[in-house]
Amino acid sequence: MTASPGTPLAGQVDSRHGLGSPAVALEHVVKRYGEVEAVAGIDLEIRDGEFFSMLGPSGSGKTTTLRMIAGFETPTEGRILLHGRDVTGVPPFDRDVNTVFQDYALFPHMTVGQNVAYGLTVRSTPAAERASRTAEAMRMVRLEGYEKRRPAQLSGGQRQRVALARALINRPRVLLLDEPLGALDLKLREEMQIELKQIQQQVGITFIYVTHDQEEALTMSNRLAVFNRGSIEQVGTPADVYEHPATTFVAGFVGTSNLLRGETARVVIGQEGTFTVRPEKIRIVDPDQVAEPDQASALGTVREVVYLGSDTRYIVALDVGGELVVTQQNLQSSSMEALAAQGRPVRLLWKRQHVLSLAAGQAPEGKREGVDSQ
Repeated sequence: MTASPGTPLAGQVDSRHGLGSPAVALEHVVKRYGEVEAVAGIDLEIRDGEFFSMLGPSGSGKTTTLRMIAGFETPTEGRILLHGRDVTGVPPFDRDVNTVFQDYALFPHMTVGQNVAYGLTVRSTPAAERASRTAEAMRMVRLEGYEKRRPAQLSGGQRQRVALARALINRPRVLLLDEPLGALDLKLREEMQIELKQIQQQVGITFIYVTHDQEEALTMSNRLAVFNRGSIEQVGTPADVYEHPATTFVAGFVGTSNLLRGETARVVIGQEGTFTVRPEKIRIVDPDQVAEPDQASALGTVREVVYLGSDTRYIVALDVGGELVVTQQNLQSSSMEALAAQGRPVRLLWKRQHVLSLAAGQAPEGKREGVDSQ
């Protein structure tokens, strides 16, 4: 029987009735490869039943952390607990987790049904139960009727769903996903983001999702952790991380952000430090318009205009030095009107409440001193 939305599969814990112990807990986990410290002593708790994303650039430690949770890597220091059980030295096959990889790792010589049922076949599950659970998993990922096909006869999105069904059929309490949408085109990737979130809500188990794509993390996650150079810079809901970045790295990596610092911060903000304001919070007005008491203001010239259909991105060179990026929705403006703004002197206005002070830290590569934008 197919589970109804929000109902866990048989044998699963319904996390809606109290969080209990974390699904996954990492206690000061370190991973070194010789002299290289890939993971630099992280502490993290992932709640039972949540969709949790590990977000960061290549080499930030997120995939290594996922592999340690799976049991494919052993921490150099620290402990990993699954639902309160210390599994630091436990092999992968003895952990109540399954992993979906970017390349799907399907067996080309097997049918779709055989691929999905593989885990049950290895465990010598009785044929009747194997057939029933395979049919349930196929319905869950909307691939009924595809059992007799080979993986080569499927689209990329269909193969991704087969890999997901094969992982879910074993009814793990934690499902690990290592950039599973990375090989798909943009439109299919966006569709699969919605499907994955719906499936996670349907089965009611913990999903831990590794990605370098901040839109994926913001779209699907209940919470996310932003990784940088082997450490976690911030953990929170998508809204918290986007609206209140804790460091310069988070501000620049999660979404597009403007950083104000140095002399520009002293002139525009009125104090020293490093500050950020999101491009969509800024308005472009005529240079002679006066700022309200609750507004920050800067004069500049539109250096470049990028028309993106639903909105337009303006890069404004400030009179005090540096640049700010401004994003405005094209509610009434046409492409010609937007592009005509290039070279025009303007005033930028934004609410002072939208200026956030940032902790000192490593900025993303490509940042420059002054006012920077990604």
